[in-house]
Amino acid sequence: MNQTDLTKLMMELKDNGLTVAFAESCTAGLLASEFVKAKGSSDVLKGSLVVYQPEVKIKLLGVKKETLELYTAESQQVTNELVMGLKKLLNADISIATTGLAGEGGSENPEKPVGTMFVSILYDGKAEEFREVFKGNTESVRKQLVDYIFEKLQGIVQDHYNNR
Repeated sequence: MNQTDLTKLMMELKDNGLTVAFAESCTAGLLASEFVKAKGSSDVLKGSLVVYQPEVKIKLLGVKKETLELYTAESQQVTNELVMGLKKLLNADISIATTGLAGEGGSENPEKPVGTMFVSILYDGKAEEFREVFKGNTESVRKQLVDYIFEKLQGIVQDHYNNR
């Protein structure tokens, strides 16, 4: 998402009085870093937690050890628990969590290749889940995921909040 589109998104969030929070695993802070490049972000972003290691996911956001063992850290189930913990902790209007395989060495397999990303978005009592596979090196995959999340956020604001 270019700077103009990101600023437009930020103004829409601000105009609707919405706050946003992130729980980031594979993006390791890139999501928040890119988000704050837009003017007005200080009124919108409540915070972002980088929860990279499994024990941090458990300790900070209440992910169950059993969920990690059963589904792996890079899964929709873990991402869903992250977003629920994030909502409880920061209580933003829109909570977004992401995990995934940006590079080798995780839980990749033929059904879940490197580049597989999971996103959970919680807003206004609704939950949306997304699974996408991106191609490229680690940096490219992370950047594609950030843009993808911003586009999803843009869609939620336009479809759900701007039409009230």
